[in-house]
Amino acid sequence: MSFHRDALLSRRSHLARLLGDRPALVVSGLPRARNYAANAYRFRAASHFLYLVGWNTPGAALLYDGQSFQLFAPLPGPEEALWEGPSPSPAELSERWGLEVRDLSSLAQHLPRGDVATLPGLESDTCAMQSTWLGRVVARGALAACDEPLADALISLRLVQDEAMVFSIREALKVSTRCHLAGMAATSAGVPASRIRAAMEAPMLAANVEPAYGSIVTCHGEVLHDTRYDHLLSAEDLLLADVGAESPEGVASDITRTWPVSGTFSPEAAALYDAVLAAQAQAIATVAPGRRYRDVHLAAMQSLAEGLVAVGLLQGDPAERVADDSVALFFPHGIGHLLGLDVHDMEDLGDRAGYAPGRTRDARPSLRYLRLDRDLVPGMLLTIEPGLYFVPALLDDAETRRKYADRVRWPEVDRFAQVRGIRIEDDVLVTAAGCEVLSAAIPKDRAAIEKAVGATMP
Repeated sequence: MSFHRDALLSRRSHLARLLGDRPALVVSGLPRARNYAANAYRFRAASHFLYLVGWNTPGAALLYDGQSFQLFAPLPGPEEALWEGPSPSPAELSERWGLEVRDLSSLAQHLPRGDVATLPGLESDTCAMQSTWLGRVVARGALAACDEPLADALISLRLVQDEAMVFSIREALKVSTRCHLAGMAATSAGVPASRIRAAMEAPMLAANVEPAYGSIVTCHGEVLHDTRYDHLLSAEDLLLADVGAESPEGVASDITRTWPVSGTFSPEAAALYDAVLAAQAQAIATVAPGRRYRDVHLAAMQSLAEGLVAVGLLQGDPAERVADDSVALFFPHGIGHLLGLDVHDMEDLGDRAGYAPGRTRDARPSLRYLRLDRDLVPGMLLTIEPGLYFVPALLDDAETRRKYADRVRWPEVDRFAQVRGIRIEDDVLVTAAGCEVLSAAIPKDRAAIEKAVGATMP
């Protein structure tokens, strides 16, 4: 507990130095009703609040008055104890979190006069609560001028992960490793994807942690965010599983593996899988301090273009196929994103977090979905996840086929289309010497995957 408590104290101290005498209020958010108020979705505090406080409690607010921090929270009474059990006292909470804890009802009398910065909540009820407290309109996704210094300060802190954050993701990845091995072991033809999902999420339940995001377990890998689980698996299918556990502190892991339901890659699937794996290896080799993340993305695209020319899906110079966006027909998304307390870390702040000042999104098909464009520094945590997809809406379009007729071998596309989708994703920490693949224990070489599919779990 002291390890994480010390990290929280350090984070708040750094934030105070960045804010100076500018006051700020960071809120945990409110529960969301599932179908009536008393039946709420599992509550998870806003990530900015967790980063500074570490307490997953609803309706709380961390106030920086320009000099020091205080935590205001709704303190439960005897009625709550009936349903929720006994709660720690304010003194116990103060000791646990390393700051003074007061009843939320006294927040108004402690708020400084004038503008107090905040970060808008993700739902309307939280924004309404912030608006009431601060006496101004707080709207989801809209930063007021006085909010911007707080946003920029937290971005600068959360871009570089401290020792406690790295420890937490390593713990999450221990669970995620068990999840993926369990999924591979449980895979067989004739069962629904839901059964593999159940096998993969069971280690999270056993470890008393949650999925970091909605699990993707599908034989339709060409649907990038497919959350249907009713597809029956056939021996000819590839199963794409994008599944990651969250640590008890709320830190996300984010892993994707793709494996053959039969346990053996077909020649077509093997050739394309190796092309994606080579693209990932090239991207990871490019990760180092001072490198621009956009260049990591382009390195993966260049490698994948070379692979697709080699197998006959594309023709011509691979560099030209990157430049003219031909490869984006098969690899339409970015190479990855920031990772931390959010699976797409700080994406509530949009490109303000993901893009360095002065950089904006490129409208080109090969770059428009790139979520991160910053120069890499030690301590940044990110994903590297190239993919290859045969999306009918893109590849069966008559105009697209005409436009790319001299660059794409469409008969070969039709022959390989049964592969549907392949993605390989790892969690990577930028280090002073280059990078470390934190999720390396999860098999991804073809031979290791084929050995793991249908294997008996220890």
